[in-house]
Amino acid sequence: MAEPAQIEMMGNRMNFDYSEGATGYVLVLVRILTGYWFLHAGWTKLVGPEAFDASGWMIHATEGAPIHGFLVWAANTPWMLEFTNFMIPAGEALIGLGILVGALVRLAAFFGGVLMVFFYLGNADWAHGYVNGDLFGLLLFVIVGTLAAGRVYGLDAIIEKMEFVRQRPVLKYLLG
Repeated sequence: MAEPAQIEMMGNRMNFDYSEGATGYVLVLVRILTGYWFLHAGWTKLVGPEAFDASGWMIHATEGAPIHGFLVWAANTPWMLEFTNFMIPAGEALIGLGILVGALVRLAAFFGGVLMVFFYLGNADWAHGYVNGDLFGLLLFVIVGTLAAGRVYGLDAIIEKMEFVRQRPVLKYLLG
């Protein structure tokens, strides 16, 4: 388990030991489910019977979305579409794998959050309100990243003890 984290809330410094008790187990469960969700999403796109192609969604399914113009431009720009068609499945798989095993969790959660912002703004199905599955996905990445979920039964707890990381404390911001 992780050592208690020092946090500051509203001007008060305190220990926040989420790794003990039910909170730690819930955090591990959230990390594993989030990691599996993204690993599965990326893997099925990578090994699917047809090559992944985001252009249809980018051009047709995002009409009315705040970033529709950008997505249409990206879909009609060959190098950008090629980059997108590779990075979405590869990124989802790597983000999911990192979060699932608890390695480089903050870095993975950051990029997972970036993808979820694009999905949230691209889908923009807000007829029934602004709260939807994409927003909840973003929230999962925020929780996993900010609470350093990789330090609780994850590889980040081991990686942080390595001499290479101890000599470079700035790397701890990517772990957790």
